[in-house]
Amino acid sequence: MQWISTIPPLFEAFLATILLGFVLGLEVHSYRRANEQDLGIGTTRTMTLIAITGFMLADLDARLMLFGIGFAVLGGLLGLQYWKALTLGKQSLMPALIALLTYLLGPIALMHNLWLLVLYTVAILLLLGEKPGIRRLSDQMRTNELVTLAKFMIMAGLILPLLPNQPIAPELNVSWNQLWLAVVAVSGISYISYFVQTYFLPRSGLLLSGLLGGLYSSTATTVVLSRRAQQDPMSGQRSYATAVVLASSMMYGRLLVLILLLGHIVIASRLWLSFALAIAAAALAAWMLRTTTPDTKTAAPPETPPVRHPLEFSTAVVFAGLFVLFAIITEVVIGRFGTHGLHWLAFLVGFTDIDPFILALLAGHYGLDPQIIAHSILIATASNNLLKAIYAVLITRKAKMLQAAAALVSISALSLAYAYLA
Repeated sequence: MQWISTIPPLFEAFLATILLGFVLGLEVHSYRRANEQDLGIGTTRTMTLIAITGFMLADLDARLMLFGIGFAVLGGLLGLQYWKALTLGKQSLMPALIALLTYLLGPIALMHNLWLLVLYTVAILLLLGEKPGIRRLSDQMRTNELVTLAKFMIMAGLILPLLPNQPIAPELNVSWNQLWLAVVAVSGISYISYFVQTYFLPRSGLLLSGLLGGLYSSTATTVVLSRRAQQDPMSGQRSYATAVVLASSMMYGRLLVLILLLGHIVIASRLWLSFALAIAAAALAAWMLRTTTPDTKTAAPPETPPVRHPLEFSTAVVFAGLFVLFAIITEVVIGRFGTHGLHWLAFLVGFTDIDPFILALLAGHYGLDPQIIAHSILIATASNNLLKAIYAVLITRKAKMLQAAAALVSISALSLAYAYLA
């Protein structure tokens, strides 16, 4: 296959432009047939020729003057065609937009890597082919959801770059930038889970609700599922128990993703095996719960889990406050009691919210060995599982939920054993 490396880059870019222009033409033709309308423009051959024209004009003039003139001419012709379509009662801008996007294939192929060209084409194809799904999503979108998305964009794209990479206080080894980066990372993962559960899987089964809820907050999901189990005596309690265990398993995956997103590769390498074992143990426990005496009713409640929106400003402020608080407490405990004090602090924090503590521990420069930090994180997850076991038993007061609590306690014991013996 060494002959592939001998292909001239210009020839490779030209072939890619022709192929992807042809594919876009096929998709436009399919789109026209699906919508039973005449888009007013040639399909496969025309789109391919437009792509070739854009490529050649971009290659002939590196300053893209010829390409710009061609873009203006093509845009003018498409504008005239759109005006004619309006006179016939047709108002779709889709043919003009696709033609202009196809014209851009050439310079993208010449100036960027092939992966960007392919990704660009795939994005166009998905937007064309998923019209029914996009329409349904648009119809279901709540009126305040775009405002919420704008909040996240402000948090991640405006506030975060403006914050200085300087300590919040002289005695605190955490910067403003690290603080807000932690807020953005946690909110982003929670928002993805919230969005999928709200708009794509609003009536998902109990098991899937547990998995998605665990990405949001395994503790909050345990409370919600336990309350449902207590209030719905006619449904199968074992399904709720299985969902609770699955929600806790997702906690490990969410934490590992957060640690990697924040750039702590060494810590993640120390944790992945213990987290993988915990996930495997949870999956085994869930399977055992699921396969013993199936429930007579396993359908999920129709309503969406009543969790708070992850991008509420008050939620971000509370998280930031807890982050700073745990950073201060961690600094004091390490200074006075050393590693043993940190382990006890991690165990106690597990009975509250572990995310601010873990991220504050990762952000601070305490001069600790990565293994000590990894063990502290593992201890916090262990005590957090104990908290969820207590919630499950006290809220439901059902015998079936005792099995989920026993599974969580077992996973907690295994985590503690790994932390102190590994």
